Amino acid sequence: MAFFKKLFQQSSYRSMETSPHPTGSKPVAVLEASLALNFEKVRQAFGSSTDIVMQTIQWSEEEPVEIGFIYIQGLISQVSIHNLLAEYVQTDSAGFTLNTIRNAISTLGQVRDIYDFEGLYQSILSGHTIIMVNGYAQGLAAQTQGGEHRSVEEPTTQSVVRGPREGFTEQISTNSALIRRKLKDPNLWMESMTVGRVSHTEVALMYMNGIANEKLVKEARTRLERIDIDAIFESGNIEELIQDDSYSPFPTLYNTERPDVVAAGLMEGRVAILVDGTPFVLMAPALFIQFYQSAEDYYQRADFATLLRFLRYVCFFISLLAPSLYIAITTFHQELLPASLLISLAAQREGIPFPAFVEAVVMEVTFEILREAGVRLPKTVGQAVSIVGALVIGQAAVEAGLVSPAMVIIVAITAIANFVIPSFNMGITIRILRFLLMLFAASFGLFGVTVGLIAIVLHLCSLRSFGIPYMSPMAPFIMDDQKDTIFRFPLWALFARPRLISQKNNRRENNTPSNKQKT
Repeated sequence: MAFFKKLFQQSSYRSMETSPHPTGSKPVAVLEASLALNFEKVRQAFGSSTDIVMQTIQWSEEEPVEIGFIYIQGLISQVSIHNLLAEYVQTDSAGFTLNTIRNAISTLGQVRDIYDFEGLYQSILSGHTIIMVNGYAQGLAAQTQGGEHRSVEEPTTQSVVRGPREGFTEQISTNSALIRRKLKDPNLWMESMTVGRVSHTEVALMYMNGIANEKLVKEARTRLERIDIDAIFESGNIEELIQDDSYSPFPTLYNTERPDVVAAGLMEGRVAILVDGTPFVLMAPALFIQFYQSAEDYYQRADFATLLRFLRYVCFFISLLAPSLYIAITTFHQELLPASLLISLAAQREGIPFPAFVEAVVMEVTFEILREAGVRLPKTVGQAVSIVGALVIGQAAVEAGLVSPAMVIIVAITAIANFVIPSFNMGITIRILRFLLMLFAASFGLFGVTVGLIAIVLHLCSLRSFGIPYMSPMAPFIMDDQKDTIFRFPLWALFARPRLISQKNNRRENNTPSNKQKT
């Protein structure tokens, strides 16, 4: 065919040149016009890996045309492109160019041009299929990502009694779609970038344009772009690299696997950071009160939600202070106890060879071991082993005279109260501080506990999350924002967004009690 003779005469067999779309001053290895040479370089680059599939098909009427396909087995799930293209060229009588190939496979998704091997490698590893024609120093990357992945399931770490049952998955495209289903607004913007020199992990920054503070968005973008590391495997890696205070036990970024929580955070002016390969999405800025709020609070009546929040804060103090207060009072301040209770405790401790501090440390460490064992063991036996182990060890320790029954009760209540806290990260922080307060209580009594609490409060007031005070709206105190802290006012009263987070478009709704219809 004269068409193909003219076409191949115009195409030059270029070797190592500068890419038509250079990515920098460094020379880039561009594709060869020879399909065999391109296949050989790809084979060498991947070390002849067996999961790299390189196939060719021949199509000819008067002169043969060789078309090549490169993809990684397991990363694609759609119908093979070469089958579709083979069917196309068999029925097309006018010949074809790269443009005609692009039009033929456009139904599979976005198609982009590839000019160099660096772009070719990244496209292959991202689940694209590369299409090349012998005689062209150019390729096409078609979106064929897929393979096996987990479907949308109920969150395991933040379950609720009332509310949505869908949770994030390991696919960043699925996670962004779950958020967009909640917020059907074009002002929901998402910026994608690649982090990790080796892993090339896709990271997305999502925010509501017009609600999120521009300085906050810029700061989040700058921190993400500043990351220079070999690999990112989970959002925890991102959190550790962009958090404000690396040496604080308190988390300054909030993570969740619930799309409704992320959507609510975006509507308050926060930014969300999605990482491919993990079901946990980060949100910034994070405030102290945020870790004691649950998505369920906004799906129930305001009085129920307020009661539950009070319960969580009470459990926070029980989990943090119960062992240390017991140690301080029984060791230094027995006069604070009623005589009957003091006599009962003294009778229980008769014959116990260890002081109260050693008792508490032994029981707390034992429970931490059982907790970790329950997590690592198979689900079918993990819970049973942890419960039975706690009961057996606690009873055996009391009968052996190693610990007092009162100490077992204190440790059990402390552990149960710790599970009430919705955030797992904050629960770990409380477990760490609990041991420090126990040490202060054993050394200085209630004075040591008081000093420890003052130090914790001062540290909390010094923390910031992306420039926002960690203890706001309590420190600094903002009266308007108290409607959604310890208390949860009715939804019609929550007409303003947090003042320090969203500094524009602060009103959520125009409804007020005065203009509501009375029934």
